[in-house]
Amino acid sequence: MPQTDSKISYDKGHLKSEELLLLYRAMLKPRLIEEKMLVLLRQGKISKWFSGIGQEAISTGVTLSLQEDEYILPMHRNLGVFTSRNIPLHRLFSQWQGKASGFTKGRDRSFHFGTQEYRIIGMISHLGPQLGVADGIALAHKLKKEKKITAVFTGEGGTSEGDFHEALNIASVWQLPVLFCIENNGYGLSTPTNEQYKCQDLAERAAGYGMESLILDGNNILEVYQNISRLAQNMRENPRPVLVEFKTFRMRGHEEASGTKYVPDELMAAWAKKDPIENYRQFLSSEEILSEDLDKKYKAEIKAEIEEDLKTANAESAMEFDESKELNDVYENFEYQDFAPKENAEELRFIDAVSQGLRQSMQKHGDLVLMGQDIAEYGGVFKITEGFVEEFGKERVRNTPICESGIVEAAMGLSIKGMKSMVELQFADFVSSGFNPVVNYLAKVHYRWGQNADVVLRMPCGAGVGAGPFHSQTNEAWFTKTPGLKVVYPAFPYDAKGLLNTAFNDPNPVLFFEHKALYRSIRQEVPVNYYTIPFGKAAKLREGNDVTIITFGAAVHWVLETLEKHPDVDADLLDLRTLQPLDTKSIFSSVKKTGKVIILQEDSLFGGIGSDIAAMINEECFEYLDAPVKRVGSLETPIPFAKALEEGYLSKAKFEAKLLELLQY
Repeated sequence: MPQTDSKISYDKGHLKSEELLLLYRAMLKPRLIEEKMLVLLRQGKISKWFSGIGQEAISTGVTLSLQEDEYILPMHRNLGVFTSRNIPLHRLFSQWQGKASGFTKGRDRSFHFGTQEYRIIGMISHLGPQLGVADGIALAHKLKKEKKITAVFTGEGGTSEGDFHEALNIASVWQLPVLFCIENNGYGLSTPTNEQYKCQDLAERAAGYGMESLILDGNNILEVYQNISRLAQNMRENPRPVLVEFKTFRMRGHEEASGTKYVPDELMAAWAKKDPIENYRQFLSSEEILSEDLDKKYKAEIKAEIEEDLKTANAESAMEFDESKELNDVYENFEYQDFAPKENAEELRFIDAVSQGLRQSMQKHGDLVLMGQDIAEYGGVFKITEGFVEEFGKERVRNTPICESGIVEAAMGLSIKGMKSMVELQFADFVSSGFNPVVNYLAKVHYRWGQNADVVLRMPCGAGVGAGPFHSQTNEAWFTKTPGLKVVYPAFPYDAKGLLNTAFNDPNPVLFFEHKALYRSIRQEVPVNYYTIPFGKAAKLREGNDVTIITFGAAVHWVLETLEKHPDVDADLLDLRTLQPLDTKSIFSSVKKTGKVIILQEDSLFGGIGSDIAAMINEECFEYLDAPVKRVGSLETPIPFAKALEEGYLSKAKFEAKLLELLQY
């Protein structure tokens, strides 16, 4: 029979009636769930809701086009992704109520979660980072020679973020099988598309990255399902990224409290006529595929399932706070395995020890991938990975575009697929360009939904080499205060190699600081074999009774120079080596013995880790102190370039006087 009332033109192609009905029911389920949620919202039984009403054809069509073990990274309005993957509704309801049967143990809400069981990787509120994460998952598929694709969603507003452009560029350069799905639904909260971008169609942007693109009617389930099914199969055989723009509309507010008063009435009315479910129902009815009785049966079954699963979720107890559980879930459990150093040793510079540890970790971990600017044939700006391409190949030693954020996100994606990665930040200063995924994705992901981030970020840092304000920072304090990250900062070649090996064994994100001024100036006998050093264990370099000196990094060597000038100073010297976890036991033990303590850091004083250590000492060792805790840090300015200015800036110049002053107290 011909179509009668439908405002959308459908072509069922070779699809059978069973498949056509499956698509209808797949769209109907999230719609009925949403209608129930809106009732509960008005009753005050849920706190917030992001509606996808009017966009169901995209979520369900894409999800059903993919294989069940292919990853999808959805957004707020993609309930159809979750229902099409057959997640039990009571678990979704528990998630939205912040209960234990959800996916985040009450620690995050709505669709801010992932589940490896269903191959769904949820968003974070910053939107853009998931695009780069999709790159990492797809890269893992490609490296493992798996014929799989990854689908990732964003809205038209999210395409304004830098992460969008970085992710598309990386995917194109590396030819990654990522299906980038833009749900162009008219508004980013209240901002219309004409205030978001000036091109006619967002699909046009693909050409700038050497990618192909496609524009689909996002309200036409058959157009979505058939085109994405064909495209997905082609991408599995011919891996490459494709950008798909789905034209659709958001029929409700950004979230329910926002309302839709900013939308012209005529625009709302026009899109209401293109409702994807009502139009498809009319089409199936006109084709005598869906009867009124069958439609009622579907609705009754879905509503009954909703009510039953709501009862299950409602009956579940609310979360109760358990401090030990909260703390224990910040990091993935790491069982340290000790690999002992052997007697056979050679004298190595600091930089050579880092390179040797990196090479031996690559040999030990066949799934470890190195990424960074110029690290392949060139060997990196410091030549640490020189020769690695010849030994490990370009698939595992990868030059990257200049896009720190996207590469950190790709590293997260590799971890989701069970691989290890290292990202070399050319200079630690440049991590600010990738700050968001470090502190908001890597750091929080295990606490939020139990996924570890098996990522090491190498951070060449520090002043003293005349590199000026943008290549000289020692910015460990940006990260020591962020739960979920581990921070390592060795001062000697021996420690650098052993701690780096441990970093690659640890399944948690590790920021590994390497002071540039030490690279070629410090030498030491280093065991030739593979060995490890545990995190959270300070090294006591000097034993004494008069004062405790606490420091790390290049400042360790400044202290040693000072003590050589003053052999009469009887000091305990602690090289922290790792800042998170911190060896508080050794700190407190030494302070209780000596009664005086001075903390030296290269970073400017205010807000540095020395302040926290001083506070902890005051809290734990106050009655043992014979003098106030002394902190020494660099000047409260950016780091200058000229030699005299840099020397005046650094805390090195102040330490000797401050130490002698403390001893005389």
